[in-house]
Amino acid sequence: MNIEGNSVRLRAVEPEDLDVLYRWENDPDVWSVSGTTEPFSLHQMRRFIAEQQAADIFRTGQLRLMIEAPANGTESGPAPSGHPWRPVGAVDLFEFDPLNRRAGVGILIHADEDRGRGLAADALRTLCRYGRDTLHLHQLWCNVGAENEASLRLFRGAGFTEAGRLHDWQWRPDGYHDEIMMQRILE
Repeated sequence: MNIEGNSVRLRAVEPEDLDVLYRWENDPDVWSVSGTTEPFSLHQMRRFIAEQQAADIFRTGQLRLMIEAPANGTESGPAPSGHPWRPVGAVDLFEFDPLNRRAGVGILIHADEDRGRGLAADALRTLCRYGRDTLHLHQLWCNVGAENEASLRLFRGAGFTEAGRLHDWQWRPDGYHDEIMMQRILE
């Protein structure tokens, strides 16, 4: 099953995603927003994909969905032969809390040439709809670096509001940085 947006679709992780996920997860340019501190092995990525296919969010508390865009758009990698869609990113639900009906959300559009085209905004709107209509979530939340203006605009544009600021929360080689917690009540 695919979850259709206006310009993107969200789908389950497949074994064929191994190479692209391995490349994305091991890109040090995105580690500061993903919290990654060391490379992932191919074995770890194969196991992650297998776990995603064998479990569901109610058992694991997390769900990764691939974000796909039409293959005739700006290329960040080749689409499979004859495949009309290509992966451009991923969106994660994590810390799923079925009792309080909430989850954290993280999103990545990997290639610079795919950013700024509205793909993340459509994916986030689509995920909010899925969270509300299918998972019956009451709210989604996220943490965004205070200097990450693009992500702050993305989440504000999707109806997320600032819930608080964590001072000196993230350390990077250039020092400590604030993080903004945001949430959206799904109506």
